[in-house]
Amino acid sequence: MNSFPDPAAPVPVLTLGDVLLVSLQGELHDGMAEQLQQDIARRIADSGVTGVVIDISGVDIVDSFLGRILAEIASSASLLAARTVLAGMRPAVAITLVELGLTLPGLHTALDTERALELLGHAASGGHT
Repeated sequence: MNSFPDPAAPVPVLTLGDVLLVSLQGELHDGMAEQLQQDIARRIADSGVTGVVIDISGVDIVDSFLGRILAEIASSASLLAARTVLAGMRPAVAITLVELGLTLPGLHTALDTERALELLGHAASGGHT
C-alpha cells in the first residue's frame, strides 16, 4: 500500500463556515494550479463564501506562473464577492516575487492562517471581531 500522496491529485479546498481554506504543499504543477483556480471559482459561486485563505507555508518556490495564478484567483474571487488572503509566505518566496516584479494585486497577506481568518473577520477562537 502506498501512503505517499499522489502528486497529480487535486488540491483539497475545505469550507470553514463562509471561508474556503486551501493549503498548498510542495510543488504545484501548472495543470494543478489551473485546476485549483477553476475549483475555487466554482466553489465560491456554488457556496456563496465571502473569503478565501490560501496557505502557502508549505511552498518553497513560487514562479511567475504560480504568482499569476494566485493573482487571478484573487481577481476571480473579488468578482464573485469574496476576499482572498495569502497566508504563510516564506521570506524567500516574498523576495522572489519582488524580484519577478509580481505585486499580486487583489491579494491581502497574513503571516499565518489564524491571522488570515482574523483579517477576514473570523476569529479562530470564535470570539467577536
